[in-house]
Amino acid sequence: MEKRERIERLAQTEEDKVLLARLYDRLHGAACRNVPSAGPFLSPRELALARQLLAGPEFQAFGGYEGAERTVLCHIPDYLDREEYLYGEDGPIRAVSARYYEGDSLSHRDFLGALMGAGIKRETVGDILVRPGLCQFLVTREIAPHILQSLESAGRTKLHLSPLPLSELSPPEAETKELHATVAALRLDSVTAAGFGLARGPAAQHIEAGRAAVNGLPCDKPDRLLREGDRVTVRGLGKIELKTVGGTTRKGRTGVTILRYV
Repeated sequence: MEKRERIERLAQTEEDKVLLARLYDRLHGAACRNVPSAGPFLSPRELALARQLLAGPEFQAFGGYEGAERTVLCHIPDYLDREEYLYGEDGPIRAVSARYYEGDSLSHRDFLGALMGAGIKRETVGDILVRPGLCQFLVTREIAPHILQSLESAGRTKLHLSPLPLSELSPPEAETKELHATVAALRLDSVTAAGFGLARGPAAQHIEAGRAAVNGLPCDKPDRLLREGDRVTVRGLGKIELKTVGGTTRKGRTGVTILRYV
């Protein structure tokens, strides 16, 4: 299948078409030349689309730390050590530390607004990790020097910026609740019902209404079968992950362990 046909099949919006074409040209071109390269930061949905277009072990998603929500998709030739490349000087991501007066209450939105107000494109910014008096955020390597020089404040709060090694990032641990349940089948509606404490009927209604996504991609089919590691988000309910699939009970139901993000 040609590039244009593959993109047309995968894209859900005109913006998707543009993004996928850019990613294909950059990363497929790098693969043909056998050189390292990376695209812009992607949302989970965008990454899921890109993964279908650019499959293979030479393409790796990286967000600066384990569990990052926004990631870049990289082409890493087999002659490079992956860890050394991703965390080294030639890697695609830089971290910036912004310290500020702890008495000022700043949020993710405040920092994102400050970055956008400084003319920084959203696609060059990854996760933004905020806690009292400190914000650590991930950006593309190319834009980091501009941010360090130009970003002086968030709203009326003065910022003191400095580069930060990726190894010194301190992301907050995700809070999860582990649930053990049995389901009739590994269907999306069954797992969703178990994860959010619903009956299967209301769970199916949420899915059919277009509120659900699996691994970042919208899904309106209640009978979609899930696998270990799949993440499900339902607008208005939250996010769950099918952590493990166990054995079958005497009644033919399947045991599952589900992580619910709280």
